[in-house]
Amino acid sequence: MNIALLVFSILFVVVTAMGFLASRWRRGDLSQLHEWGLGGRRFGTVIIWFLLGGDLYTAYTFIAVPALMFGAGALGFFAVPYTIMVYPLMFVVFPKLWSVARAKGYITAADFVRGRFSSSSLALAVAVTGIAATMPYIALQLVGMEVVLQALGMRGEVALVIAFVILAAYTYTSGLRAPAMIAVVKDLLVYITIFAAIIIIPAKIGGYEAMFDSIPAPKLLLGHATSHSLGPQVAYATLALGSALALLLYPHAMTGVLSSSSAEVIRRNAVALPAYSIALGLIALLGPMALAAGVASLPAYAEGFKQFGANYAVPALFMHVFPPWFVGVAFAAIAIGALVPAAIMSIACANLFTRNIYREYYKPDCEAAQESRIAKIVSLAVKLGALVFVIALPSQYAIQLQLLGGILIIQTLPAVLLGLYIGWLNPRALLLGWVVGIGSGITMWAQLGFSSTTYPLVLLGTTVPCYAAVLSLVLNLAITVLLSLALNVPKAGPQDETAQMS
Repeated sequence: MNIALLVFSILFVVVTAMGFLASRWRRGDLSQLHEWGLGGRRFGTVIIWFLLGGDLYTAYTFIAVPALMFGAGALGFFAVPYTIMVYPLMFVVFPKLWSVARAKGYITAADFVRGRFSSSSLALAVAVTGIAATMPYIALQLVGMEVVLQALGMRGEVALVIAFVILAAYTYTSGLRAPAMIAVVKDLLVYITIFAAIIIIPAKIGGYEAMFDSIPAPKLLLGHATSHSLGPQVAYATLALGSALALLLYPHAMTGVLSSSSAEVIRRNAVALPAYSIALGLIALLGPMALAAGVASLPAYAEGFKQFGANYAVPALFMHVFPPWFVGVAFAAIAIGALVPAAIMSIACANLFTRNIYREYYKPDCEAAQESRIAKIVSLAVKLGALVFVIALPSQYAIQLQLLGGILIIQTLPAVLLGLYIGWLNPRALLLGWVVGIGSGITMWAQLGFSSTTYPLVLLGTTVPCYAAVLSLVLNLAITVLLSLALNVPKAGPQDETAQMS
């Protein structure tokens, strides 16, 4: 009997049962969208810590960050400083956004934009951007799950369909309560796996010194600037900065924040969540550990590396080092780490579609129960779309589109975050800035062959390698500010629902 598969299956069944039981946890009327899609805004400090941790640090993070360290070296470590930069922003900005959303009954960021600027077009742009940026993110969670399922000897596509049906069922039934409850188990399994890995694996490969000694020198450093190029340090810095600015704008992150019971809960979590950044730094070290263990050259894992490339490094490392029962625990942590964010992402997309597209343009007078029912159906459709995407297309397409996701979602920053503080921004200027930001970001991505987001900007004969999301955001902000100043003639502006709270 495959012991790893048995342990994995037991933990998966436990989590599935929790997902269905979650509908009875902190009971609420799930026919109301704020109850189904935001958990009634009643989650306290501890639950939000687990929920946001499970939401932001996903299965693909567990697979992809070590894979980037394994394949590209030091560049992959950008994920650690960027997650550290996120939390001061969360501490300062998001309690205020939560307060406005709670007072006005807003469910999504697009709701806030609609109320703030009285522009349904701008709100639609924010909603569509959120959905478009999130869909490939959901697909990547399934890719991360597929990697461990294949490593367990299961037929990946069949197992993914089964996992999809289970995920769809308990998300439909329990809403955000399901991933909130499951996130506790997921995070405990992740921490157990990490602590075991950083103690046991180095002991088996000769210690940390031997691990770093075995890594090729080019992978230990970013490289150097030259007389004609500022070097990869700029790319590293802008990648971290752009990722930090984009992360909390994603609909699933916004949903997690808005489900808090108070603004103080958000502030406490902004202080406590950096513990996950420490864990992420340890996870990143799994890449160098896999290099030192030489798993890529072992015949037993040749097929996995052929199919998944560097993404197979962590599963191969675990199977090489740990006993089968612990492999089952570690793989369950990764798979459950896919279910939690996938559920939240599908709920967030459903909230956006239902509130800002269906209700705004198709049925403005829909009743609360109908609104909730449509959201549940849309959440199923979103997960089905991600499943079809993963099964029908090679995984690299999902990865390439996810690179685009950061470029897209960061273009909502002026309307959502700056709009929270600056009342004189003009909605037409914001919309044009959004168009230019989206267009320029996609153009740069296309010029890079759809395989990278580090754009070689040439300034005065010097190449500045920069994250395309940051460059496109600069253009967006410039147009938004300059055009707002030009359009703000002395006359009454649009009605602002949030004026008394700004």
